[in-house]
Amino acid sequence: MPRALGVDFGTSNTSAAWADAGIPRLIELEPGRTSIPTAVFLDFGSGEMLFGEAAVAALVEGREGRFLRALKRVLGSALMRERRQLLNRRMTLVELVGEVLALVKARAEAATGERFDAVLAGRPVRFQEDPARDAQAAVDLGEAYRLAGFSSVDWLAEPEAAALAAGVEDGVGLVVDVGGGTSDFTLFRAQGGVPRTILSRGVRVGGTDADRAVSLSRVMPRLGYGGLLRAELGSDLHAAPQAPFQDMATWEKIGFLQTPQMAREAARWVRLADRPELFERFRTLLDNQLGFDVAFAVEAGKIAANGGAATVDLGELEPGLSVPLDAGDLNRDLAPLADRVVEAAAETLAAAGTDPAEVTHIVYVGGSSLLGAIRTRIEALCPAAQPIETAAFTAVAEGLARATA
Repeated sequence: MPRALGVDFGTSNTSAAWADAGIPRLIELEPGRTSIPTAVFLDFGSGEMLFGEAAVAALVEGREGRFLRALKRVLGSALMRERRQLLNRRMTLVELVGEVLALVKARAEAATGERFDAVLAGRPVRFQEDPARDAQAAVDLGEAYRLAGFSSVDWLAEPEAAALAAGVEDGVGLVVDVGGGTSDFTLFRAQGGVPRTILSRGVRVGGTDADRAVSLSRVMPRLGYGGLLRAELGSDLHAAPQAPFQDMATWEKIGFLQTPQMAREAARWVRLADRPELFERFRTLLDNQLGFDVAFAVEAGKIAANGGAATVDLGELEPGLSVPLDAGDLNRDLAPLADRVVEAAAETLAAAGTDPAEVTHIVYVGGSSLLGAIRTRIEALCPAAQPIETAAFTAVAEGLARATA
């Protein structure tokens, strides 16, 4: 039987693990790092594809190229099959993800000295809300794994993998896995340290949606979002288009928005704007390809505000420009998202016929499960449950390795 690699290809981060003589071991995909950003940089100068921290570093250094993040959110959409010019050849995003996964495979084999012909791949309970797109997303990712060189591809729902790594000896547990792109839940019963899945559910709401909410509420209005434009003829005012700002606040769409056509449209807005200084910032963002820099600043501000007063530093866009953000602001911005997460958790319990009072353990997984807006609601839903803190970014990979043992 071929040796299997457990891979958690996430919206924001990627990790891998294997069972070494039955013992799950996380793999350093980069020196000292068992979890790396799911980020790609296509370097126009060298013609190479960079992945992980190297991709983020290339963006920060201002190298000429194209940065892509949150590719997992695009799975199942028509964009995955469109052939486009990427570096020196035309390829689809399925093929690009395949090259990324081939890098993960190669790094795992180099780190362990093993050959991995099979993969146990983590997947959300639902990639997409629409059943047809959800099924297509699994087809897309499965094809990418095969292009990466895996002859056998099997799946395990990410929260079910996390349950295997949670270490709950006895009781009823609820995995709350709030990742970058989805929120997934597994209700399980553990006896003698062995968890048995009762039911899994998922919704397409995650940390990238949290970033989007903060950006649209706090940052994009300072770039013209919600502003007014004069008519080309006459003095009438009308609302500026909202879709470009909404796309610029959405991780998976930023890389497709920074185009010459969009830059020309932004220049027209500056000319017609009631407050041109705001739209000038949006034009500067496009001209200097700073969309991802702003997105990273929003993400950093969100994380900092979860612990108290913070700012979103927009100095890359305009010297001295920043936006205050404290825990109260963050909780207000994230309230609709947090409500949807806890609603999905409650639906999971109801579908299983389990009273929230019966839950003895809450297992938190995924970086966005650390957000206070989500934690307070989940703990109010299951007040008697003991919180279990896992390694937020690697618990799924560890569970996948356990499942291959």
